[in-house]
Amino acid sequence: MSVRPLFVTRLYEADLAAERGFDVKALAQASRAIAKQDLAGQRWAREHGYGGYTSYASLTDLTRRDSLFDDLRRHLDRHVAAFAKEAFLDSGKLKLESLWINILKPGAAHSGHIHPHSAVAGTVYLEAPKGASAIRFEDPRLPLMMAAPKRTASAPESDRTFVHVEPRAGTLLLWESFIRHEVPANGAAKDRISLSFNYA
Repeated sequence: MSVRPLFVTRLYEADLAAERGFDVKALAQASRAIAKQDLAGQRWAREHGYGGYTSYASLTDLTRRDSLFDDLRRHLDRHVAAFAKEAFLDSGKLKLESLWINILKPGAAHSGHIHPHSAVAGTVYLEAPKGASAIRFEDPRLPLMMAAPKRTASAPESDRTFVHVEPRAGTLLLWESFIRHEVPANGAAKDRISLSFNYA
């Protein structure tokens, strides 16, 4: 008898705070400054029930707006190439397609979603105060499981239906963009700041 894993998905994690040339505090300050000026982004967040601010639907030029974001892109390019190799993606050179700021207020959440029209999605955490909500990843087979019993409490991470990853300032997470994920209510007393992005 033998049992072997099939159809594995991967989550890539790195600590950018330890890398030379990455300034997490400066990026957080730049993100807050942009958020104060971006009236279209503030309006979009209000109209769509986003508890805080996001530049998702308002700004497409962060890497040209501030050199800090272009420096970040260089770090991301290297990590995304490493992730693509680990995931055996025959994708050629993946390129940053979009990058946006997320400032989640205390008590706010971001509902489950995927990142269509891209190959790799990811997030870099800039501020993750005590109690900041984890990101929750969902087994992509969940809609097909129908009558499957729930997993035991002792199931390893690779066999769980949901996996929570606690944010830390400087943490980079990468995953294939079809993986559904969400951010439960922010339990911190302060804002949770991250940068999300897509590579295609």
